[in-house]
Amino acid sequence: MTTPSVLSELHDGVLVLTLNRPDVLNSFTRAMAQALLAELRRAAEDPAVRCVLLTGAGRGFCAGQDLAEALPADGQPMPDISTFVREGYNPIITAIRTLEKPVVCAVNGVAAGAGANLAFACDLTIAAEEATFVESFAKLGLIPDTSGTFFVPRLVGPQRAAGMFFLAEKLQAAQAKAWGLIWEVVPHARLHEVALHLAKQLATQATRGFGLTKRAMNATWGHTLAEQLELEASLMAEAGRTADYAEGVRAFLEKRRPTFTGS
Repeated sequence: MTTPSVLSELHDGVLVLTLNRPDVLNSFTRAMAQALLAELRRAAEDPAVRCVLLTGAGRGFCAGQDLAEALPADGQPMPDISTFVREGYNPIITAIRTLEKPVVCAVNGVAAGAGANLAFACDLTIAAEEATFVESFAKLGLIPDTSGTFFVPRLVGPQRAAGMFFLAEKLQAAQAKAWGLIWEVVPHARLHEVALHLAKQLATQATRGFGLTKRAMNATWGHTLAEQLELEASLMAEAGRTADYAEGVRAFLEKRRPTFTGS
């Protein structure tokens, strides 16, 4: 029986997705990319899922593309590697950013290439103290993909982004946090516990509010201030019609903790 390349478990509203090719540091094949995409689409459609937690099996989070799959067969020309990007990584990033539920990432070890940028594209990323991030594309004569050229300059500024991209040096987890690339750094032994606790906490909150907040954040990259202000007003109107808003108001007036249903 073939071992799944992506493991999935649903715990208390949290869909835990584990990249599961530990012998090759969870590097991506086409099959693994499609499996992860299918799970993210499931998360979008399943009302029982109110948060996603993404992590990796073994000693690494994700080493990027499995180069063995990208090499040409004997006597054949080099494959068009843009197909890996268009069919695999781009849909995954789009699914994460348009999933109107929180996506937490727990980086348990090295995150390289597409693996690093996958982590940076999630909503809240927690890394083990020993974890490292490396934009390894320059070592292959390639450019950063998996939304790296979009998010990294916006998170750290053009100078630091250029240094990460051109020099391809390992960035320690603590430095990644200091630069604003990730949310938190914790001891390796506590990574899963802390990340799952955060994800479960988010899964009990106003899921629609999170989704609308995420939609507004996605839009801000291409909006003027006036356009963003109008979008905020429009999304606030939508949030104000949710059951969770009504519950939040009642709980505030009754001086109790709200019980959100995600609707």
